[in-house]
Amino acid sequence: MHVGTQFTVYLINKPGVLAEVTGSLAEAKANIAALALMDSGEHGALRILCDDPTAARDVLTRTSDRWTEAEVLVLELENRPGTFAAVAAKFAAAKINITYAYFSGGRTTDRTIAVFKVPDPKKALKALHAGRQGDLPDSCP
Repeated sequence: MHVGTQFTVYLINKPGVLAEVTGSLAEAKANIAALALMDSGEHGALRILCDDPTAARDVLTRTSDRWTEAEVLVLELENRPGTFAAVAAKFAAAKINITYAYFSGGRTTDRTIAVFKVPDPKKALKALHAGRQGDLPDSCP
């Protein structure tokens, strides 16, 4: 569990734009650990978590004119039913709102990276640590 840097890149919704951004990140050796892409008509919002935020920031500064960064809570979870529900329940008990969340990985792996946008990632991290006495499954490190 840690607080990470998420980048949101606002893209024109046309062929090749996503390939250009992700290709530039690949060239800079900034591996994408988790990704979510949302459509909002003429534009899309690409949310990415990279293993090297400095490299990602450099790439976006050079290649994109509309992007932001934010602190997010990053968890490595077991990829099984109920794991997300346990985290959501712990946040609910601590009165922490989940603005949005997304995952990485697939059904062939037993672990996934979950990204949670919450108002205060450090408070959310403390709430999860407080639940380590059995409120959360062992999949929450």
